[in-house]
Parts: sequence; structure tokens; C-alpha cells
Amino acid sequence: MDLSLNDTQRLIQDSARDFVRGSCGRDVLLDLDRNPERMMSTLWPQMCELGWTGMGIPEEFGGTGNSLTDLAVLFEELGAAPLPGPLFSSAVLCARILLEAGTESLKREWLPQVADGKRVFALALTEARYGWSRETILTRATKEADAFILNGTKAFVFDALHATDLIVAARNESGVDLFRVDARAPGVAIRRLEGFLTGLCEVVLENVRVSAADRFGTTDSWDALESAMLTAAPVLCACKVGGCRSVFDMSVNYARERTQFGQPIGRFQRVQDHVIHIVNYLDAARWTTYEALWKLDTGADTAAASVHVAKSVASESYLRACDYAHEVHAGIGVMREYGLTLHTKMSRSLYHCLGAPQEHRKRLESALGLVPTSQ
Repeated sequence: MDLSLNDTQRLIQDSARDFVRGSCGRDVLLDLDRNPERMMSTLWPQMCELGWTGMGIPEEFGGTGNSLTDLAVLFEELGAAPLPGPLFSSAVLCARILLEAGTESLKREWLPQVADGKRVFALALTEARYGWSRETILTRATKEADAFILNGTKAFVFDALHATDLIVAARNESGVDLFRVDARAPGVAIRRLEGFLTGLCEVVLENVRVSAADRFGTTDSWDALESAMLTAAPVLCACKVGGCRSVFDMSVNYARERTQFGQPIGRFQRVQDHVIHIVNYLDAARWTTYEALWKLDTGADTAAASVHVAKSVASESYLRACDYAHEVHAGIGVMREYGLTLHTKMSRSLYHCLGAPQEHRKRLESALGLVPTSQ
């Protein structure tokens, strides 16, 4: 297993670092935290110009067909900022769903527009009975002539605030289907949920009419959806690796600069203990993530199990690394202007995205062929 970066990945890494240094300073990120709608008029056009919106899309649909590891290198740098916005939701997750579950006409019509950034997609899946499994879907799709009528409420929808289109999971007589819904269609109401960095929203669907052409296939789409989410998950994990790396750097620098009792606080064993915890979480997230990516890119049989491990470990690691970073920083760490709280909010916002660690540990048992233990 070779986890070293190739020439293309080093170029992606350098480009992303230059972008973060030049366009994503602390003041910019703090402003986006309070005014997320400014993302689409400021940073999004630059990201589209750099070609990042097409990296996860095959060349035949207008993208550049990069590997998952290429995408992960990019998202690790964006996660280090941390940079919010719909790049993952639209150009990675929803693009993958379109590829795996969409009809040929849907792919031809929408993937090129996702690749150039003209359309922004978001996945509307989770509901009040929060979860990323088939059983939690209660939104109904009722057949009516050559269309479907959607009714239901989606909770904690990532990046719906920026979306031009939604991929909605709804239940009908054939199981759980997916539908492309115009985010500005009559009957669609989007409300931002305060307190989250990543643009989480509530989406209410009230008698929303969707044409049959916007239905993903003619049968149950859940298996294809799960496959797409499994493939996209390690890219999200790479974002968390970048976050862990950033809070480690912040903590080490602060421990070197902050003095108490005539010496840097980094000389105190308890502070060193906190930093070591962060290092351990960073290493665990990094190696499990890139192992999963390598297995997916090479088609290894055990890729699914590695993805479940990576998602579980990376979510816990980012959250715990932020906790220990606050232990190092103490009072200054909670000052909004300092920037650590941006990572704290991001680690909490992304913790459950694509499934909580506990859910992935349960799925790991199935991937390994183990008998689930009784609860």
C-alpha cells in the first residue's frame, strides 16, 4: 500500500494551500460563519475557475475524472481552513449519487452543469427520526399521472442554503426513490438552522410536483444511494484530517508562545499530554482515511470495511482533537476571533454527516461477516 502523493496530487495540494492562504484568511472565514450566503458570490466562482467542481466527475460528463485520493488531498487542505460551502455536497456526494443512481438522461443533463459549478446540488435525506438508513425515510412520493407529489420535512440538510437543486429521498410503493427537485420550486421551503458552520438547513416539501423524468430509475434506489455515500465518505474524512492537522498546529504554536511561571506552557507535562492526544487522533484519522481511499481507488475487496473504520475514527478524532485543543488554549480558545471555535463547530456539524460513528461500527460487523452483538 503506497500512500505517498504523486505529482498530480502534489500540484493539487499546492494549489489548494495557495487558495486557502490567499483567499480564506481568518476574517473571511469568520464572516462566512455569520453570513454563509456570501460564499456563492465570493469564493465559489474562484473554486469553479480552479476546476475543483469537476474533479469527481468523469470526462464524458464534463469533469476531469480525478481519483478519490486526488479529491481527498484537496479536501484535506480545505478542511484545515476550515472552509464551509457546498463543494463536497454538490461536486462529490451528489455527483456520485447521479453517477450511481441516475438515469442516463439525468447524468447527461445535470453532471456537466455540476462540473462547471453552474448548478449546485444538495442531498435531502435525513428527517426528524434522524439517521442515514432506509427505515428513517418518511417523506412520501405519490404518483399522479406522469408526475410525483412530494410531501415531508427534511432535517439537517447540508448546504441546502446554496443549492439550486435537491436530491430528495422519498418513500413510495416501490421502496425509497430519489428525485431531483428544483430548490426554488413551488412548495419548497428552506430554513437555515442556526449554530452550525456548514449551512445545515430544514427543507419542507409541501405538495411539490416532480416530473417522472426527474426520478432516479424506475425501482428502489436505496442500494445505489448507499454505494454512492460509501464512496464519498472517505473524502469527507479527509476534510476532518485537515481539521485535526490544523488544531494540532494551533495547539503546538500556542504552547510554544504562551508563557506562565517564566516558561512556555509547552514545558508542562499536562499540556504535553493534551498535545499528544491530538497527535494520536490526527494519525488515526489520517491513516484510516487514506487506507480506505487507496482500497477504493484500487478496487480492493475489503474497501467497504475500511470505509466504515475511517468514518468512525475520523469523526471521533476531529471532535476529540478539538476538545484537547481547547484544553491547551484554555480561555483564549473560546474567543471567536481566535479561530479555534470554527473547527469546534465544524467537528460537531460533520460528526453525524453520512452516519455517526456508532452506525458505522455496526455496519462494519456486516462488512466483515460478523454476527451483530445483541444490544
